[in-house]
Amino acid sequence: MGRLLLTNATVLDGVNGPAAGRTVVVADGRIADVAAQAPAPEDQDELVDLGGRTVMPGMWTCHFHATYHELGSRPNVPYGNDFPPSYQAIVAAKNLRTALEHGYTGVVGAGGANEVEPGVKRAIEDGLVPGPRFWPSGRELSTTGHANDAVPWHWGMPAPGAVRICDGADAFRFGVRDEIKRGAEVIKLFVTGGHGTLAPKDRIEMTRDELAAAIDAAHSRGVLIRAHLVNKPAIMMALELGIDIVDHCDEMDDEIIAALVETGASVVPSLHFPKHFLELMGDGFGFGAEAIRADLAHMYEAIPKAQAAGVRFVLGDDYGAIGFAHGLYGRELRLYTEHAGVSPLEVIGWATRNGAELARRGHDLGTVETGKLADLLVVDGDPATDIGVLADRPPLAVLKGGEVVAGALPTVA
Repeated sequence: MGRLLLTNATVLDGVNGPAAGRTVVVADGRIADVAAQAPAPEDQDELVDLGGRTVMPGMWTCHFHATYHELGSRPNVPYGNDFPPSYQAIVAAKNLRTALEHGYTGVVGAGGANEVEPGVKRAIEDGLVPGPRFWPSGRELSTTGHANDAVPWHWGMPAPGAVRICDGADAFRFGVRDEIKRGAEVIKLFVTGGHGTLAPKDRIEMTRDELAAAIDAAHSRGVLIRAHLVNKPAIMMALELGIDIVDHCDEMDDEIIAALVETGASVVPSLHFPKHFLELMGDGFGFGAEAIRADLAHMYEAIPKAQAAGVRFVLGDDYGAIGFAHGLYGRELRLYTEHAGVSPLEVIGWATRNGAELARRGHDLGTVETGKLADLLVVDGDPATDIGVLADRPPLAVLKGGEVVAGALPTVA
């Protein structure tokens, strides 16, 4: 096989602003060169003149529920048991393909029903179905009666399909180890109420000893661990104990920002769902419109301050929840640029470099640099000045390991 030469490209490398007139050379699945001058083509090379179009790194979505489809629309069905596991695997494969087609070549799980995500990852890697690079999760772990443990006691069910109940430090240690044995590469904990749950946001669902045991068990096996964290005491406790990913972080303030910078933990604000839910349903389902508005306003103000301080933000949200379909990812980019004061170039950094660093793959993914894997997007326009280039339409072409896996490489008219 010859090389792929993407000539006359504007390169957005994930760190700096756009550089025009570049050639990106792809060979054996990796970026062989990013050159100011196009090299002389060799036999079997494929030469593609991009006519000034932008080449950028593949994006990452780092809070992803692959098995969810209209979750919550069936109120009498236990959480995560709305479909059989075999059906959920097909849903997961479809949702992951949707993410890939929208330019997300990296996906990090945030909780999946019935532990089907690891099997779907295997199917992607074996070439049975198309999909992104995937860090699968398993059932979320928390305690008896926590926000998502809503199965009536008289039904006699041990737990819903998306929840694993653990009580006590030893139970959490075993639960984490068992989820890893079943294929989870990201452990999800439910530590507080709030942010999309009916439990109050000041409720802490796990003890310090339980949280410490879970984090230690995950790290001892080299696995990422994340948590639904909304209120300040729980966020600070989790950061002190070494949590890798803070989901939501609704009460972020100066002290939390300093702790995030010190620990290097990543934050997934996931503000798109509450904003979308507020617009779609108002006070529906009992969440309280005014409380959602207050949380959004607080985070819109806190995020630019945290960004300036060096907090690592990433993209991702509760796609697949009721009224919030997979494929709405582009609106998330617009939310942070239009409401939270994040520049398009900064949010592209969230979507590319920061996502790769969260997944511990910054050495070979997340930027357009020589030697890295050729997970690339070709887009028409400059997303560093107009986020709509990414937000309003899929990329012209998505490359994973140098192969076009969605769309098609353009030709100059």
